[in-house]
Amino acid sequence: MMHILELRQIDDAQLAQLVALLQDCVHGGASVGFLAPLSDKGAARYWRQLARELHLDSLRCWVALYDGHIVGSVQLALCGKANGRHRGEIQKLLVLSAQRGRGIAGRLMQAAEQAAQAAGCTLLVLDTDSDSTAAGLYPRLGWQPAGDIPGYAARPDGTLHATRYFYKFLAA
Repeated sequence: MMHILELRQIDDAQLAQLVALLQDCVHGGASVGFLAPLSDKGAARYWRQLARELHLDSLRCWVALYDGHIVGSVQLALCGKANGRHRGEIQKLLVLSAQRGRGIAGRLMQAAEQAAQAAGCTLLVLDTDSDSTAAGLYPRLGWQPAGDIPGYAARPDGTLHATRYFYKFLAA
C-alpha cells in the first residue's frame, strides 16, 4: 500500500533512500538540476541542505512510501515576496524508474497542490524538460503550458535542452 508523507526532518534511513531516488532519476536522464554521474556525497549534500530548510514555512517536501520504502518525492516552494504570496512553485517531482506508471506522481502532485491551496496559493508554476515524459504528464493533471525556452538547462549528460513552463490556478 502506498502512503504520502510530509517530511519535517530527514533521518539516516530516509537519507539513504532519498539519495538512491535522486540518483535513479538523474542517471535515468531527468533534468532536475544535476549532472551525471551524481555521487552519493553530492546527492546527500543536496538532501541535507533541503532538510535544513524544511523548518521554514516557505519549503515543504512530501515522499511516497510503498511498503515502507521511499519511491517518490515532490517539493513545494512558497513565494515569500509581498507581491507573490498567492503563488508557489512545484520542484523536483521524482519517482523511482521501477515504480513509474502507478499513479505515484499524481498522488504526490495532489498532496502538494492541496497544501498550496491550504496555504492560500491560487497559482502554481513548474518547469520541466520539454521532451520529457513529465511534459506529457502535467497537462493530464490539469496544468497549462506557458511556453518553452530553448537551451535553458542541461540534461544530466550535459546537453542543453528546452524547458517548458507550466502553471495551474487553484481555487481560492
